[in-house]
Amino acid sequence: MSAPAGIAESSVTKWLNASIDGASGPYEWEMIAGGHSNLTFLVTDANGRRLVLRRPPLAHGLTSAHDMAREHRIISALHRSSVPVPTTLGLCEDSDINGAPFYVMDYVAGHVLRDVASAERLLTEQSRAQASESLADTLAAIHHVNLEAVGLSDLGRHEDYLARQLRRWYGQWEQQRTRDLDLIDSVHAELIAHLPEQGPATIVHGDYRLDNTMVDDDGNVCAVLDWEICTLGDPLADIATLAVYWTGPTDEQSAWESGATTATGFWNRDQLIERYAATSKRDLGDFDVYLAFANWKLACILEGVYARYLGGALGERDAAELEPFKRQVDSAATAAATLLNLI
Repeated sequence: MSAPAGIAESSVTKWLNASIDGASGPYEWEMIAGGHSNLTFLVTDANGRRLVLRRPPLAHGLTSAHDMAREHRIISALHRSSVPVPTTLGLCEDSDINGAPFYVMDYVAGHVLRDVASAERLLTEQSRAQASESLADTLAAIHHVNLEAVGLSDLGRHEDYLARQLRRWYGQWEQQRTRDLDLIDSVHAELIAHLPEQGPATIVHGDYRLDNTMVDDDGNVCAVLDWEICTLGDPLADIATLAVYWTGPTDEQSAWESGATTATGFWNRDQLIERYAATSKRDLGDFDVYLAFANWKLACILEGVYARYLGGALGERDAAELEPFKRQVDSAATAAATLLNLI
């Protein structure tokens, strides 16, 4: 079987043989995550050893989200903490090898739950409840990492996280929007005018949700994945992001329509937030502002995906397939405005 797009088989094989202790070709290759995010490949060597290779997407989006050396550094550093991450094995910064930098890490056995069917098939109701608890506790562990001890205190600016995020994503909105949507502008202005005071900076994952982790059969998080937009900043933005991506079995549907968490056994959104608050011992007093920000950010992100699909950058799509993106953008913007009492 030939290697998939994104793998220059001959030169990557030579690099793996020379750079990864114990690895031996020939290799089998399988893409396990693609699209507009970083590409992830399962690599199986001649002895059946499984590795994972990460590289930027073939059509780059945000350059800062595809810095392989930075992502490799973060995961390597967190391996010295209580946060469950894969073991990194090697980094290649020579773009001549594979057209872009990439890194390799050990394979972690576990489940990535992307939909209700997989959650019901792979986990019991009890395990789904455990996954809810473990997800909240793992996020608290991320936010308790000692930055100096793991060598990440210089990963990014410590202060003004929400202000920086608002500038970044509003700039993306202005570049990629497909239409006028006044709620995006009014929520942005309101958030700028009423930013909560940030406490001490922590690691912020930036895209923390169930399907960016792996869980074992019992529901325990065994690896946190996709550190593409990780930085330092306000930890409450992370729990707000998790809440916006989460719709429990009896919750009102969030703006994000995908996900596995409506399956029986998963906690509801408020239970998840309460568990994080108790475990992290953080004050969530201004949490509606963070929820508004997370919804607003989601609207900006999905508008960018929608725009790229409309432009054909992510392949041809039928108009009916694109409607959910537009609907979720509108829904997220409306949710943000409602939380801020703008409508």
